[in-house]
Amino acid sequence: QCEEAAYEERRYPAGKWACVTKGEPMYEQSISMSFMKLMRYICKENSVGCYLGMTVPVLNEIRLTKEGTELEREVVTAYYLPGEFQQNPPVPMDPEIHITERAPLRVITRVFYGMTTEETILREISLFWELLGSTDTVLRETYIVATYENPSVPQRRNEIWFVCRA
Repeated sequence: QCEEAAYEERRYPAGKWACVTKGEPMYEQSISMSFMKLMRYICKENSVGCYLGMTVPVLNEIRLTKEGTELEREVVTAYYLPGEFQQNPPVPMDPEIHITERAPLRVITRVFYGMTTEETILREISLFWELLGSTDTVLRETYIVATYENPSVPQRRNEIWFVCRA
């Protein structure tokens, strides 16, 4: 019987992302509102007036409070622009959407399934630290939740990403 790997290391190239930052009372509210804004941008509310195409994963960048026991309110939700729009990204109609050039990224990632709530994310971060053990090769304050499927999928695939130090 084959066990799924506990975690893996990946590298992502530099690229342009459409990002929205929200700081609602609950994590789920922030990502839901941000994703709806990004969907409108993807679907038509952009300078080219057409559907841009969906890419996955959608990233939610989170930070832990100093105590490390809860998430900070501000969450950055990011959508990777498809290849044909990397050089010249369509301008968003919504002023809350910013096109950002992100540097190459090296992450250690672990899969989990189901809903992404503050509670499940904190649990996944904690479990991942237990697996990794003591290391200073990854950042301790910033994490990324990567989602691959529509939130309505009951056991959707997600990942928690630990960002490697440069």
